[in-house]
Amino acid sequence: MATVSLATAMWRGFRGRCPNCGEGHLFGRFLKVAHSCDHCGEELFHQRADDFPAYLVMVVVGHLVVPAILAVETAYAPPVWLQLAVWLPVTLFASLALLQPTKGAIVGLQWQLGMHGFEASKLRREAGGLAPVLVKADTRVA
Repeated sequence: MATVSLATAMWRGFRGRCPNCGEGHLFGRFLKVAHSCDHCGEELFHQRADDFPAYLVMVVVGHLVVPAILAVETAYAPPVWLQLAVWLPVTLFASLALLQPTKGAIVGLQWQLGMHGFEASKLRREAGGLAPVLVKADTRVA
């Protein structure tokens, strides 16, 4: 089994896929992480993303929407009701669109780094990757 890089694990999570195999579904519902991968059986319930994905989404959406609001206000000075009618839905939909992928990326990060309950999984992956090297080293010595 090849080791999975941090970027690959996070990209798989961002796409809503298992960070281990990239095939199974990471989420059972919108933000509910599946107990285990339905393809490879990797346990996923150890994740502790908590509020971190929401904080990241607020930072990203805020840094995109606020400058846009200020630019529109400076250039056109539309009425407040029009600003609210446009920017509130944009903010809501952008936040909802980014929340699940961001949580998936955080779960991929935790899985690859062996954080929280993923330590045993990381040790199994590392042992699997080292076994062929140890066998070759033993055959050379003999």
